[in-house]
Amino acid sequence: MGKLVVTEFITLDGVIEDPGGSEKTELGGWAFQFERGDEGERFKLDELTASDAQLLGRVTYDGFAAAWPAMEETTGDFGKKMNAMPKYVVSKTLQSAEWNNTTVLRGDLADEVAPLKEQYAGDILVAGSAQLVQSLLAADLVDELHLMVFPVFLGRGKRLFADETGSQRFTLADVRQTAEVAILTLRREGG
Repeated sequence: MGKLVVTEFITLDGVIEDPGGSEKTELGGWAFQFERGDEGERFKLDELTASDAQLLGRVTYDGFAAAWPAMEETTGDFGKKMNAMPKYVVSKTLQSAEWNNTTVLRGDLADEVAPLKEQYAGDILVAGSAQLVQSLLAADLVDELHLMVFPVFLGRGKRLFADETGSQRFTLADVRQTAEVAILTLRREGG
């Protein structure tokens, strides 16, 4: 049975909005102000390698689908895996998914995600996708959190944890520092 793993670039105040700047928000691009180092890059590659599929929200899907097919040659194995692996996008409005190996999920979130966890032995990776992650947390579907914490405070923006999420306990499984960034791995208690 696969695990649902949420991976986020996150600020000290919990903001996950537009870390790379592709959404063109006022504060976007904050993640590129810091060096992740070789260990940070290796962590991201290992994380993707351990995954059998991706689950994405519509905004993140649109950004990834626009960028990754053209980046395969410049990003090597990472780009090849991103483009080849099965992808699921949660959307009530997306009519068709153009990115290779993508399925649109339109039904009840819990009813759609539970079978995916049964279908795959490896991780199901959820990157970005703020609204989707908040819904997954509220439905108690997240098994693990990978938080790459950047030493910046933005003061506003979409945050990882919504007020409606409710109380959940995670245990700290790993902490590491890479160049200017800290990586926290948290596992759902009892999971």
